Amino acid sequence: MTKQKKHPTLKEVAKRAGVGTTTVSRVINAVEHVEPWTKARVERAIKELGYLPNHAARVLKGHKTRTIGLVVPSIADPFFSSCAEVLQGIARQHGFLLIVLTTHNESAMEREAVNTLIQHRVDGFVISPADAESDELRSLLTRVMVPVVALDRPVAGAVAPSVVADNFVGAEHATHHLIAHGYKRIACLTGEIELYTIRERARGYQAAMAAAGLKAMRNTSIYDCTACESAIEKMLKEPDPVDAIFTLKNSVTVDAFEVLQRMGVPIPEKVALIGYDDFQLAGTVRPSITVVQQPIEELGKTAAELLFRHLKGSSAVAMPAEAKARQQVLLKTSLIPRASCGCRPDPS
Repeated sequence: MTKQKKHPTLKEVAKRAGVGTTTVSRVINAVEHVEPWTKARVERAIKELGYLPNHAARVLKGHKTRTIGLVVPSIADPFFSSCAEVLQGIARQHGFLLIVLTTHNESAMEREAVNTLIQHRVDGFVISPADAESDELRSLLTRVMVPVVALDRPVAGAVAPSVVADNFVGAEHATHHLIAHGYKRIACLTGEIELYTIRERARGYQAAMAAAGLKAMRNTSIYDCTACESAIEKMLKEPDPVDAIFTLKNSVTVDAFEVLQRMGVPIPEKVALIGYDDFQLAGTVRPSITVVQQPIEELGKTAAELLFRHLKGSSAVAMPAEAKARQQVLLKTSLIPRASCGCRPDPS
């Protein structure tokens, strides 16, 4: 039987580098300044010996686990998968491991995910709340002893700083854009109205319609393509049919576009279309689809950097004083005009 090779020890690394074990520990934990040339020797010794720190032992001694968590509804959603990618990149730059857990927007799964991260002793985590108004989540996060940052959706009561897009203004701007084109019968289609982001977008739509003296036509029961088709068919059969549709999430945008295409309804000649959230094929389908684009990478990057500033114990967070006071970073969205709203025809 082949004798199993022993893992190299901290002492062996110290001996190879010609330093003490305390210096090696300081390099591994990155908690104190080490002279660059000394650090380089230690890192070279670690690489040559193939040394791996004993994670469990370090945790038992009270060291940081050098892990952070991310709790999101789904990583199948391009929005959250992109945020996770950005967060993982920044975690890696800091020498941290990222643990991702999903909730499917269910409060019970969310509480389970948070408890799992606590049990694994993560040093901090980013969360996109299933229910921004949840008393249970607020109570749970109040008891958590590590830094927490809310992403995309704030936690009511400001128990955690948040990084969100300005959904209200984004939707308001898109609705005004349709009104400026001369559309007056503008319908708003969505599902999941219980979500903070969708509620804010619906508010923006209604505010723009009210400001223009137009009747708001909001349908919040669009959960699949069948419901979308039924709603559009009904609206087009009315004596005064809709002349534009504003969808509040990209899955509904895709469904609405496909329904209009199947029905042979010319876009934008008969019904204009603007969607909330850009997606991969929005600019290549014909007609191309005008969308409200969120700063996804900036959202993920800002949330990650805010978390690591808290982990380092820095109180000087680089954000406007007003935003710091209310513990929220609000990022701007962009309207990407394409053919579906009537801005310009697609090239032949």
